[in-house]
Amino acid sequence: MPCEDGAVTEPHSHSPSCGHDHADGAERGPLADASVRRATPNDAPAVGMVQAAVWRAAYAGVVPDEAIAMFEPQEFTKVWRRSLESPPAGPYALLVSCAGDQVVGFAAIGPSPDPDRTPETAEILAMGVHPDARRQGHGSRLLNAAIDTLRSSGAEYVNAWVLLDDAATREFLQLSGFGPDSAYRDRVVSPDDDTAREVRLVTSLRGDEQG
Repeated sequence: MPCEDGAVTEPHSHSPSCGHDHADGAERGPLADASVRRATPNDAPAVGMVQAAVWRAAYAGVVPDEAIAMFEPQEFTKVWRRSLESPPAGPYALLVSCAGDQVVGFAAIGPSPDPDRTPETAEILAMGVHPDARRQGHGSRLLNAAIDTLRSSGAEYVNAWVLLDDAATREFLQLSGFGPDSAYRDRVVSPDDDTAREVRLVTSLRGDEQG
């Protein structure tokens, strides 16, 4: 999700695809004040912190440790703040999942940047839940909110790019109606040109088609 490659394609680079909240069916129990809402510029530091934690976990063993060390909350925060204060043109949105007042996850959505896209194709550009907040339903809430928001903007199809070796995220999305369409890409994820292969999953929001 995830989601460039998992972070918002317009403002971000060198980032992996969706780091989702897996196994939502095995929740630990009721979660007080769990919610999803649109982000504001004040959320940038919290989103940056979550993204850094998610990216480090997602890329462990995929790229060298030196590259993982460059996933710093401060750098992500700067990009998110710029994006939130001066949003790109088009139906982009950044959603955050909260436990009470604490931001524990995020999902960035917008038009698909893929060269083979159609005007009706949107994308989950980035999605992640902090490792300490997983298995509490945040991933499912974020995904549902993202799909609802994209559907209301007129999207008919949704893409998400996932690391090739990330079987857990792929299963999470496939259980939610996504499926592979055979597309893949090698994404540059560090200034040293380290790459990671991703596969694309797609789903249809049209009532007459299956995802």
